Amino acid sequence: MADKKKIGLYFGTFNPIHIGHLVIANHMANYTDLDEVWFVVSPHNPFKNKNTLLDDYARLELVHRAVRDYDRLRVSDIEFGLPRPSYTINTLLHLNEKYPNNHFSLIMGGDNLNAFHKWKNYEVILENHELYVYPRFATTPGSLDNHKKVNLVGAPIMQISSSFIRNAIKDQKDIRAMLPPNVWEYIDEMNYYKK
Repeated sequence: MADKKKIGLYFGTFNPIHIGHLVIANHMANYTDLDEVWFVVSPHNPFKNKNTLLDDYARLELVHRAVRDYDRLRVSDIEFGLPRPSYTINTLLHLNEKYPNNHFSLIMGGDNLNAFHKWKNYEVILENHELYVYPRFATTPGSLDNHKKVNLVGAPIMQISSSFIRNAIKDQKDIRAMLPPNVWEYIDEMNYYKK
């Protein structure tokens, strides 16, 4: 594994991607032993309300625009071609097969770590992959905090949510400061989230 590139996988709908996502990903790429961070854009979950969710490829384009000036941040649409709903264990198996020279880890917030024991095959994930966990507001210590495969990372706490941004755009608020400039320009040009 020493010669394998360490990739941190940052899963999300990124609806839309915002500076909070970039701060966390960039922190993980610069202040941990990860070589790169890949934003894994999750496709629409058929069981969730699609009213506020942009098209899969529109969200993918926003993430591409957001990370294009960062050397160690990448974008993945790997889950677009996998059966849905997509379980992380299946995505990891697929990535391991497709990129045998990479070692994949998961990036998640402390709130997700507290619920990690509910994930499909979470024991198998922990056996084969490390977790890089950043703090979230109102996160309480959990049983996995001291697990040997769990790395608690003191990344900045960003109290920005995609739902806040969507609502602000709909309400015609100026939230440009919360988005990468090229992401804001594209959202504005395409009239995303305005209705």
